[in-house]
Amino acid sequence: MLKYICNNNTIRSGDNMKNDKILIIEDDLYICDILSYKLKKEGYDVKYVSDGESGLIEVDNFRPDLILLDIMLPTMSGFEVCKEITQRYTNPIIMLTARNDIADKISGLELGADDYITKPFDIREVAARIKAALRRVNLSNSITDDTIIINDFVKIEPSSRKVYLNNTEIKLKPKEYDLLYMLSQNRNRIFTRDQLLDNIWGYYFEGSSRTVDVHVQRIRKKLDADTTKSIVETVFGVGYMMR
Repeated sequence: MLKYICNNNTIRSGDNMKNDKILIIEDDLYICDILSYKLKKEGYDVKYVSDGESGLIEVDNFRPDLILLDIMLPTMSGFEVCKEITQRYTNPIIMLTARNDIADKISGLELGADDYITKPFDIREVAARIKAALRRVNLSNSITDDTIIINDFVKIEPSSRKVYLNNTEIKLKPKEYDLLYMLSQNRNRIFTRDQLLDNIWGYYFEGSSRTVDVHVQRIRKKLDADTTKSIVETVFGVGYMMR
């Protein structure tokens, strides 16, 4: 039986002033109950459902600020749910998995998930990762930079965290945006994968450097024009940069 550490010494509810909404899509009702109870104590507005199809309905109805998504679900897998959500929304998704399988984690990241947590987990870690993910999204409220021109085709509006390709808005996931913005603010500087992991994903992330590669590939797929060089340049054997 999986055990979950539930400790009262978690993040104070006062840190969450706007009652961010969390949707939990998980078929284990024990996990749903313990997550819901603790996250409500932190000040979040929490709702949970037990299957993928219901989860997609609640994403539309509840409009969560963040989604906790189990991989193993009835009716449709967490991977399928993640793919559907990321086609319509940019909300952060943290995937929950009972298998410490790097292939599962990479699959989730490639489909648009922002992070993952392996079961069994400590509720303090879940709360900390939720807080970190929401903080990154909410940073847009304090950014007042002018429009950043990346090249003839791509521009960023930091105040709204919007990215445009040929004046058409392109939806980026939160970490895709953070990675693009960081590179744009440090032109001609080479970052190693570990440096990007530390700066974008932070202390609590346990993933490999493959995570960075996945996000760079997704940025390129969305923003590279057919006739130009890649928006993010690979420095072989080192990492990435933007010129």
